[in-house]
Amino acid sequence: MTEVSERAGAFFGRRKGKKLRAGQDELVQTLLPAVRVVPDSPLADQFPNHRPRETWLEIGFGGGEHLAAQARTHRDVNIVGCEPFVNGMAKLLAVIEHERLDNVRVWDDDVTDLLPALPEGSFDRVYILYPDPWPKRRQRKRRLVSDETLEGLARVMRPGAELRFASDIDDYIGWVLARALRSRHFRWTATRADDWRRPYEGWPGTRYEAKAIREGRVPSYLTFVRV
Repeated sequence: MTEVSERAGAFFGRRKGKKLRAGQDELVQTLLPAVRVVPDSPLADQFPNHRPRETWLEIGFGGGEHLAAQARTHRDVNIVGCEPFVNGMAKLLAVIEHERLDNVRVWDDDVTDLLPALPEGSFDRVYILYPDPWPKRRQRKRRLVSDETLEGLARVMRPGAELRFASDIDDYIGWVLARALRSRHFRWTATRADDWRRPYEGWPGTRYEAKAIREGRVPSYLTFVRV
């Protein structure tokens, strides 16, 4: 049963940082509308490749390093990236334009508003990488991963699809495990410690991960399968 009271407020913090450069602002004004996901419209029709090998979702892509690396490596995969932070979105838009990554579409608002508008079984893989841990007890209801969010993700994930979650915050790792393990929709794939200690195959890393390692924190990499 979904715990409606577990979520309170947006899972993200600020929407904008320092002032965008002129070129970045132009991309937000011109390119963003062209690559923004249109809710309640067939997702496949919004990409040039209408029959991709797979379709992936990344929630909270930060500066877009991981998403861009996956998009350029897997040109036969369509990828949707969600990031409400304008400065991070501008960075990804610059890469999309420069490298002509036509297999990327984006959503620049709360992902929990987008998920209900997408068809069932839209995605073969979902990434949640180093989300804001909201460490204070009074803030934890703002964490992205909740019973309610997992229900929403399960609806848009195909059977056998993977949910990949990475974090360097032990408390958040435990939080996610507790909710995924009690969900009827997901199965944790780990059978040994290395399964969550080692990065995913072909992992390009993220700037948040690099910072965590520099500061002595140890990342964990969880994989759950939609059942």
